[in-house]
Amino acid sequence: MANPRRTVTENHRFSPLINLLKKPQAFPLLLSFFLFLTWITLRLQHSSHLSSSSSHTKSAAKSHHHPDSEVLDGDDKVNLIRFDTASISPVRKDDRGWLLDPVALARDSQLHGGAATCVSIHVGEIKPGELRGNHRHHTCNETFVIWGAKTRFRLENHKVEKGYAEVLIGEDEVAVAVSPSGTAHAIVNVDPVRSTFLIGCQDSNMHNSSTSDYKVWKDL
Repeated sequence: MANPRRTVTENHRFSPLINLLKKPQAFPLLLSFFLFLTWITLRLQHSSHLSSSSSHTKSAAKSHHHPDSEVLDGDDKVNLIRFDTASISPVRKDDRGWLLDPVALARDSQLHGGAATCVSIHVGEIKPGELRGNHRHHTCNETFVIWGAKTRFRLENHKVEKGYAEVLIGEDEVAVAVSPSGTAHAIVNVDPVRSTFLIGCQDSNMHNSSTSDYKVWKDL
């Protein structure tokens, strides 16, 4: 048999809530409460989905490599320094554009083995898909300025397992590189549209082709 005193006590305990639910303003309050619970549930589901997507993206990134990531080396291995032409730098000191002294810049950047003076200078263009160089000079040091297009620069380096190092120069960058005497080099335009422009500075005249080796790399 139910205890009358206990029943009265429980009814008395819940009577304020019952009275509140009977009032007209109870409906908006309940609606707000349920909307809040729905929002919390959706937020938890969304956070769980983002966490799962992030894990999947990181996993995919680890398994997918940029095609250049396995073949390109550091700038120091190709005796090269580069600058973004869109920002102020040692080659662009104001908004007029960039201007540089390749010999001085190479020396100040501690790029060793470049031309000490410009006894001979060549200025040229490399159209998309074409290359210059792929040779080795035994009687002069060279310093290059390269800009204008996405360009691959390769330099002979026997400290690298494959015997050479190479980097990719962006279309919005200007690069200064040096090639010491007896070191093969190649400049390849890999841009689909733009032309690569270059200045080659040599510290001696190169009139004798017998002091140079040509078509050093067969894959170029």
